[in-house]
Amino acid sequence: TINNLSKKVLSISAQHSVFRENLEALSRPTEKIQRTKMPAECVKVVVRCRPLSSKEVDEGRKRIVDVDMKIGQISVKNPKAGQAEPPKSYTFDLVYDTNIEQRQLYEEAAAPIVDNVMEGYNGTIFAYGQTGTGKTHTMEGVYTNDELQGIIPRSFKHIFQNISGMGDDKEYLVRASFLEIYNEDIRDLLSKNPDTKLELKETVDSGVFVKDLTSFVVKGVSEITNVLSVGKKNRTVGATLMNQDSSRSHSIFTVTVETSDKLGEDSHIRVG
Repeated sequence: TINNLSKKVLSISAQHSVFRENLEALSRPTEKIQRTKMPAECVKVVVRCRPLSSKEVDEGRKRIVDVDMKIGQISVKNPKAGQAEPPKSYTFDLVYDTNIEQRQLYEEAAAPIVDNVMEGYNGTIFAYGQTGTGKTHTMEGVYTNDELQGIIPRSFKHIFQNISGMGDDKEYLVRASFLEIYNEDIRDLLSKNPDTKLELKETVDSGVFVKDLTSFVVKGVSEITNVLSVGKKNRTVGATLMNQDSSRSHSIFTVTVETSDKLGEDSHIRVG
Protein backbone atom coordinates (compact mmCIF):
# COMPACT_ATOMS: atom_id res chain seq x y z
CA THR A 1 0.00 0.00 0.00
CA ILE A 2 0.97 3.66 -0.29
CA ASN A 3 1.32 3.92 3.51
CA ASN A 4 3.67 0.94 3.65
CA LEU A 5 5.68 2.34 0.74
CA SER A 6 5.97 5.71 2.50
CA LYS A 7 7.19 4.06 5.73
CA LYS A 8 9.84 2.11 3.83
CA VAL A 9 11.02 5.19 1.94
CA LEU A 10 11.25 7.29 5.12
CA SER A 11 13.14 4.49 6.92
CA ILE A 12 15.62 4.16 4.07
CA SER A 13 16.03 7.95 3.86
CA ALA A 14 16.84 8.17 7.60
CA GLN A 15 19.43 5.39 7.40
CA HIS A 16 20.93 6.92 4.26
CA SER A 17 21.22 10.36 5.90
CA VAL A 18 23.24 9.07 8.88
CA PHE A 19 25.53 6.98 6.69
CA ARG A 20 26.12 9.76 4.23
CA GLU A 21 26.84 12.35 6.93
CA ASN A 22 29.64 10.19 8.31
CA LEU A 23 30.95 9.30 4.86
CA GLU A 24 31.13 12.85 3.56
CA ALA A 25 32.97 14.05 6.64
CA LEU A 26 35.81 11.72 5.65
CA SER A 27 35.73 11.85 1.87
CA ARG A 28 34.56 15.28 0.69
CA PRO A 29 37.03 18.16 0.08
CA THR A 30 36.61 21.07 2.48
CA GLU A 31 36.56 23.61 -0.36
CA LYS A 32 33.38 22.18 -1.91
CA ILE A 33 30.75 24.95 -2.11
CA GLN A 34 27.11 24.18 -1.33
CA ARG A 35 24.35 26.06 -3.15
CA THR A 36 22.47 26.61 0.11
CA LYS A 37 23.47 26.95 3.75
CA MET A 38 21.19 24.12 4.83
CA PRO A 39 22.78 20.71 5.52
CA ALA A 40 22.65 18.46 2.46
CA GLU A 41 21.57 15.28 4.28
CA CYS A 42 18.03 15.50 5.60
CA VAL A 43 14.41 15.70 4.62
CA LYS A 44 13.58 19.37 3.95
CA VAL A 45 10.13 20.89 3.75
CA VAL A 46 9.74 23.76 1.29
CA VAL A 47 6.47 25.71 1.05
CA ARG A 48 5.51 27.83 -1.95
CA CYS A 49 2.43 30.06 -1.80
CA ARG A 50 0.62 30.78 -5.05
CA PRO A 51 -1.25 34.01 -5.87
CA LEU A 52 -5.02 34.17 -6.02
CA SER A 53 -6.44 32.78 -9.26
CA SER A 54 -8.61 34.91 -11.55
CA LYS A 55 -11.63 32.90 -10.38
CA GLU A 56 -10.82 33.61 -6.73
CA VAL A 57 -10.36 37.32 -7.46
CA ASP A 58 -13.71 37.46 -9.25
CA GLU A 59 -15.33 35.81 -6.24
CA GLY A 60 -13.90 38.49 -3.94
CA ARG A 61 -11.49 36.20 -2.10
CA LYS A 62 -8.82 37.81 0.09
CA ARG A 63 -5.27 36.72 0.86
CA ILE A 64 -4.85 35.45 4.43
CA VAL A 65 -1.25 34.22 4.23
CA ASP A 66 1.88 36.24 4.99
CA VAL A 67 5.30 34.89 4.01
CA ASP A 68 8.64 35.79 5.64
CA MET A 69 11.28 34.27 3.38
CA LYS A 70 14.19 35.43 5.55
CA ILE A 71 13.22 33.34 8.58
CA GLY A 72 11.25 30.64 6.70
CA GLN A 73 7.94 31.44 8.35
CA ILE A 74 4.34 31.47 7.13
CA SER A 75 1.57 33.18 9.08
CA VAL A 76 -2.08 32.35 8.48
CA LYS A 77 -4.87 34.71 9.53
CA ASN A 78 -8.36 33.51 10.37
CA PRO A 79 -10.67 35.70 8.23
CA LYS A 80 -13.61 35.02 10.56
CA ALA A 81 -11.75 35.98 13.72
CA GLY A 82 -11.55 39.42 15.29
CA GLN A 83 -8.56 41.75 15.19
CA ALA A 84 -7.49 40.61 18.66
CA GLU A 85 -6.77 37.05 17.49
CA PRO A 86 -3.15 36.78 16.29
CA PRO A 87 -2.28 34.78 13.15
CA LYS A 88 -0.90 31.27 13.49
CA SER A 89 2.72 30.95 12.38
CA TYR A 90 4.56 27.93 11.00
CA THR A 91 8.29 27.58 10.29
CA PHE A 92 9.80 25.50 7.48
CA ASP A 93 13.24 24.97 5.91
CA LEU A 94 12.38 27.32 3.03
CA VAL A 95 9.29 29.35 2.17
CA TYR A 96 8.53 31.27 -1.00
CA ASP A 97 6.07 34.08 -1.62
CA THR A 98 3.79 34.43 -4.64
CA ASN A 99 6.29 36.49 -6.67
CA ILE A 100 9.19 34.01 -6.49
CA GLU A 101 10.85 33.19 -9.81
CA GLN A 102 11.11 29.61 -11.04
CA ARG A 103 14.87 29.94 -11.41
CA GLN A 104 15.45 31.01 -7.79
CA LEU A 105 13.27 28.23 -6.41
CA TYR A 106 15.16 25.64 -8.45
CA GLU A 107 18.61 26.92 -7.52
CA GLU A 108 17.85 27.00 -3.79
CA ALA A 109 15.52 24.05 -3.27
CA ALA A 110 16.21 21.54 -6.06
CA ALA A 111 19.66 22.05 -7.58
CA PRO A 112 21.58 20.78 -4.49
CA ILE A 113 19.67 17.49 -4.73
CA VAL A 114 20.58 17.08 -8.41
CA ASP A 115 24.21 17.88 -7.57
CA ASN A 116 24.19 15.07 -5.01
CA VAL A 117 22.69 12.63 -7.53
CA MET A 118 25.58 13.41 -9.88
CA GLU A 119 27.91 12.47 -7.01
CA GLY A 120 26.28 9.05 -6.71
CA TYR A 121 23.67 9.61 -3.99
CA ASN A 122 19.90 9.20 -4.06
CA GLY A 123 17.61 12.22 -3.91
CA THR A 124 13.88 12.85 -4.15
CA ILE A 125 11.86 15.97 -4.95
CA PHE A 126 8.24 15.35 -3.99
CA ALA A 127 5.45 17.89 -4.66
CA TYR A 128 2.45 17.61 -2.35
CA GLY A 129 -0.73 19.66 -2.14
CA GLN A 130 -4.41 19.65 -2.96
CA THR A 131 -5.76 20.30 -6.45
CA GLY A 132 -5.11 23.83 -7.64
CA THR A 133 -2.21 24.69 -5.33
CA GLY A 134 0.36 24.90 -8.14
CA LYS A 135 2.17 21.55 -8.08
CA THR A 136 2.27 21.24 -11.87
CA HIS A 137 3.48 24.83 -12.28
CA THR A 138 6.28 24.25 -9.78
CA MET A 139 7.36 20.85 -11.08
CA GLU A 140 6.82 21.34 -14.83
CA GLY A 141 5.99 24.97 -15.56
CA VAL A 142 6.04 26.01 -19.22
CA TYR A 143 8.55 23.93 -21.17
CA THR A 144 8.78 26.41 -24.07
CA ASN A 145 9.51 29.40 -21.82
CA ASP A 146 12.95 29.54 -20.20
CA GLU A 147 11.78 31.80 -17.36
CA LEU A 148 8.70 29.72 -16.54
CA GLN A 149 10.26 26.26 -16.76
CA GLY A 150 9.74 24.22 -13.60
CA ILE A 151 11.92 21.86 -11.61
CA ILE A 152 11.70 18.88 -13.98
CA PRO A 153 12.89 20.55 -17.22
CA ARG A 154 15.53 22.51 -15.31
CA SER A 155 16.84 19.31 -13.72
CA PHE A 156 17.11 17.70 -17.17
CA LYS A 157 19.27 20.60 -18.36
CA HIS A 158 21.27 20.53 -15.13
CA ILE A 159 22.13 16.84 -15.49
CA PHE A 160 23.25 16.95 -19.11
CA GLN A 161 25.12 20.24 -18.71
CA ASN A 162 27.12 18.61 -15.93
CA ILE A 163 27.83 15.61 -18.14
CA SER A 164 28.97 17.76 -21.07
CA GLY A 165 31.36 19.63 -18.80
CA MET A 166 33.13 16.51 -17.52
CA GLY A 167 36.50 15.33 -18.80
CA ASP A 168 37.36 12.22 -20.79
CA ASP A 169 38.09 10.28 -17.62
CA LYS A 170 34.36 9.92 -16.87
CA GLU A 171 31.58 8.09 -18.65
CA TYR A 172 27.87 8.47 -17.96
CA LEU A 173 24.76 6.39 -18.52
CA VAL A 174 21.39 8.05 -17.87
CA ARG A 175 18.16 6.03 -17.61
CA ALA A 176 14.56 7.16 -17.03
CA SER A 177 11.43 5.40 -15.75
CA PHE A 178 7.91 6.62 -15.03
CA LEU A 179 5.29 4.98 -12.82
CA GLU A 180 1.88 5.83 -11.44
CA ILE A 181 0.25 4.89 -8.14
CA TYR A 182 -3.54 4.95 -8.46
CA ASN A 183 -5.97 3.33 -6.03
CA GLU A 184 -2.92 1.59 -4.47
CA ASP A 185 -2.07 -0.06 -7.81
CA ILE A 186 1.29 0.56 -9.52
CA ARG A 187 1.33 1.03 -13.30
CA ASP A 188 4.23 1.47 -15.72
CA LEU A 189 3.49 4.61 -17.74
CA LEU A 190 6.17 3.75 -20.31
CA SER A 191 5.03 0.18 -20.92
CA LYS A 192 3.37 -0.98 -24.13
CA ASN A 193 0.57 -2.14 -21.85
CA PRO A 194 0.36 0.58 -19.15
CA ASP A 195 -2.75 -0.96 -17.57
CA THR A 196 -0.75 -3.92 -16.24
CA LYS A 197 -0.36 -3.84 -12.46
CA LEU A 198 3.19 -4.14 -11.15
CA GLU A 199 4.50 -5.44 -7.84
CA LEU A 200 6.54 -3.66 -5.19
CA LYS A 201 9.54 -5.73 -4.08
CA GLU A 202 12.38 -5.39 -1.61
CA THR A 203 15.78 -7.07 -1.41
CA VAL A 204 18.83 -6.60 0.79
CA ASP A 205 20.99 -5.49 -2.15
CA SER A 206 18.53 -3.33 -4.12
CA GLY A 207 16.19 -2.11 -1.39
CA VAL A 208 12.63 -1.21 -2.43
CA PHE A 209 11.95 -1.46 -6.17
CA VAL A 210 9.17 -2.11 -8.67
CA LYS A 211 9.49 -5.40 -10.49
CA ASP A 212 9.49 -5.28 -14.34
CA LEU A 213 9.43 -1.47 -14.48
CA THR A 214 10.48 -0.19 -17.93
CA SER A 215 13.63 1.93 -18.09
CA PHE A 216 14.89 3.88 -21.14
CA VAL A 217 18.46 5.02 -21.78
CA VAL A 218 18.47 8.72 -22.72
CA LYS A 219 21.34 10.70 -24.24
CA GLY A 220 20.13 14.27 -24.01
CA VAL A 221 17.48 16.75 -22.86
CA SER A 222 15.24 16.18 -25.88
CA GLU A 223 15.21 12.40 -25.42
CA ILE A 224 14.39 12.46 -21.70
CA THR A 225 11.71 15.13 -22.29
CA ASN A 226 10.14 12.87 -24.92
CA VAL A 227 10.11 9.96 -22.45
CA LEU A 228 8.31 12.17 -19.93
CA SER A 229 5.77 13.28 -22.54
CA VAL A 230 4.97 9.70 -23.54
CA GLY A 231 4.33 8.72 -19.92
CA LYS A 232 2.16 11.75 -19.19
CA LYS A 233 -0.27 10.68 -21.92
CA ASN A 234 -0.94 7.46 -20.00
CA ARG A 235 -1.69 9.12 -16.65
CA THR A 236 -5.09 8.90 -14.99
CA VAL A 237 -6.78 12.31 -15.09
CA GLY A 238 -10.22 13.73 -14.38
CA ALA A 239 -12.00 17.04 -13.96
CA THR A 240 -12.30 18.78 -10.57
CA LEU A 241 -13.83 22.07 -9.45
CA MET A 242 -10.37 23.67 -9.53
CA ASN A 243 -8.90 22.00 -12.61
CA GLN A 244 -10.47 20.50 -15.73
CA ASP A 245 -7.56 18.13 -16.31
CA SER A 246 -6.40 17.25 -12.82
CA SER A 247 -4.23 14.25 -12.07
CA ARG A 248 -6.08 11.62 -10.07
CA SER A 249 -2.96 9.76 -8.97
CA HIS A 250 0.59 9.92 -7.65
CA SER A 251 3.38 9.63 -10.21
CA ILE A 252 7.12 9.08 -9.84
CA PHE A 253 9.55 9.98 -12.63
CA THR A 254 12.96 8.50 -11.85
CA VAL A 255 16.25 9.51 -13.44
CA THR A 256 19.18 7.18 -12.74
CA VAL A 257 22.70 8.45 -13.40
CA GLU A 258 25.56 5.95 -13.55
CA THR A 259 29.05 7.41 -13.51
CA SER A 260 32.19 5.47 -14.39
CA ASP A 261 35.46 7.05 -13.22
CA LYS A 262 38.52 5.76 -15.03
CA LEU A 263 41.39 5.17 -12.61
CA GLY A 264 44.24 3.88 -14.73
CA GLU A 265 43.26 0.42 -15.91
CA ASP A 266 40.50 0.24 -13.31
CA SER A 267 37.16 2.04 -13.11
CA HIS A 268 34.89 3.08 -10.26
CA ILE A 269 31.11 3.15 -10.81
CA ARG A 270 28.72 5.37 -8.88
CA VAL A 271 24.94 5.28 -9.20
CA GLY A 272 22.55 8.03 -8.08
